[in-house]
Amino acid sequence: MKKGVLLVNLGTPDSQKTPDVRKYLREFLMDERVIDIPFYKRWPLVNLIIAPFRAPKSAKEYEKVWTEKGSPLLLYGIECKRLLQDKLGQDYAVALGMRYQSPSIESALFELRSQGVKEIVVLPLFPQYASATTGSVMQKVMELVKGWQIVPDVSFVQHYHRHPLFIKTFAELGNKYLREREYDHVLFSFHGLPQRQIVKAGIDTCCKAKGETECVNKMYGKNTFCYRSACFETADLIAKELKLEKTQYSVCFQSRLGKDPWIQPYTEDVIINIGKEGKKNVLAFSPAFVADCLETTVEVGEEYKEIFEENGGEHWQLVESLNDHPQWIDCLSDLVKGNESQVEELKTY
Repeated sequence: MKKGVLLVNLGTPDSQKTPDVRKYLREFLMDERVIDIPFYKRWPLVNLIIAPFRAPKSAKEYEKVWTEKGSPLLLYGIECKRLLQDKLGQDYAVALGMRYQSPSIESALFELRSQGVKEIVVLPLFPQYASATTGSVMQKVMELVKGWQIVPDVSFVQHYHRHPLFIKTFAELGNKYLREREYDHVLFSFHGLPQRQIVKAGIDTCCKAKGETECVNKMYGKNTFCYRSACFETADLIAKELKLEKTQYSVCFQSRLGKDPWIQPYTEDVIINIGKEGKKNVLAFSPAFVADCLETTVEVGEEYKEIFEENGGEHWQLVESLNDHPQWIDCLSDLVKGNESQVEELKTY
C-alpha cells in the first residue's frame, strides 16, 4: 500500500489580475492564524480596508513575476511534486496543495485518498515553524481528514530549518555569487511576524520577559518553536557553510504589515544602516522561502535593492531560492522517509 505525501505551500492568486488577487488576499488574511484578532475586527479590516485597497497595488507586483505558464511559486511546486515522486518511487503517492486558493489542500487530500493511502506525511514548505504558516496548514489538514470514514495515520514535518541538505543547498547557491565577486556584506532577510504571535504562544524566549532586542537569537531547547530564533539559527548555519564571520552578515525581517510591532530588526532599517556604513556590495538571501515568489523576486530583489542604492550602495545581488534544485529534492525525500541520522537531530536540539 502506498504512503501518501502532501506538499503544501502558502498559495498564489489564480491570475495576476486584480479580482483574483483580491480574492486571494481575502482568503489569506481572513485566516485567524495570520491576522490573529477577533473575527468581528478581522472581517472589516480585511474585506473593507486591506483587500480592496491593496489588491490593485499587489496585482501590479504580481505582473512582475508572472510567467506565460503562471505563478512561479505554483510552477516550482508542481515541478517539486514531480521530481519528488520520481525520487521516492512507486511506493509513494505525492500530491501538492496550497493553503490558500488552488490547488487546494482538500483537492490534494482527495487525490491521495483516491489512491488508497492509509498513511500521509504532511510536509509544509516552510522551513521555520510559525503558527501563521505551518500551524495553519496543520489545522486545515486535521479539519479536513476528521470527516473521513477511514481517518488516515497523519504525521507532520513541523520544521527543518537546520536540516543539513537545506542549509547546504542555500550555501551552494550563495557560493556561486561569492566566487564571481567580492561582497562587503551578506544579508539574511526572513519573512516577519507580529511580535505578539511569538509571545502569546508561551514560548520560553527572551521576547516575553525582556523585549525583542535582548533575544538570545539561537535555539537552546526550550524555545524549539520560536520562529525568530529558528531564523537566526538558519542564517548562522548558512553563514558557517560560507565561512563568514559574525561581522560579515546580518539577520533581519521583512514584509511588515500594520502598526503593531513585528519581530526585529526590520530589513529596511538594516539596509539603510549598511549603506551608511559604506558597504557597496551586498549579497542577499531570503531563506524563509523555498521557492521564488513576490517576496523574494520583487521585495528583496527589487524594492530593497532600491533602498540600498538610495543609501550609497552600488551592487545588490539576490540569491535565488531552492526552487527545483536536485539537492532540495533530496532534502524533501529525506524528510519524508525520516532518515534517522538527520531527522532525529531535528527533534532533539
